[in-house]
Amino acid sequence: QVQLVESGGGLVQPGGSLRLSCWASRMITSVFNPNLWAWYRQAPGEGRELVASINTDRTTNYADSVKGRLTISRDNSRKRVYLQMNNLKPEDTAVYYCNALNSINEPKYDWGQGTQVTVSS
Repeated sequence: QVQLVESGGGLVQPGGSLRLSCWASRMITSVFNPNLWAWYRQAPGEGRELVASINTDRTTNYADSVKGRLTISRDNSRKRVYLQMNNLKPEDTAVYYCNALNSINEPKYDWGQGTQVTVSS
């Protein structure tokens, strides 16, 4: 069974940076590679929000709220998806999750535990 393992979160001051990593353990590369991968976040009391996605050809899409500050990337050989987060704002505070997207852009696998990002002075 696929297990998604997110890491890299932490406490950072406004304007700071973090790099999140997602590892698709128990997934062979021939399954990982064809997937469109995405990062979501869930702030306290809010629903889960799609913030960035990356296709097999490495084309990317971002939520308007994070454009120019967050960058998604993927390493197929390592079965990892990354989220570089720069110029962080307090409103970026959330638990961040990764997942693949199915043909109708819905999450494909069971959620991992996520990684907490807290932006505060």
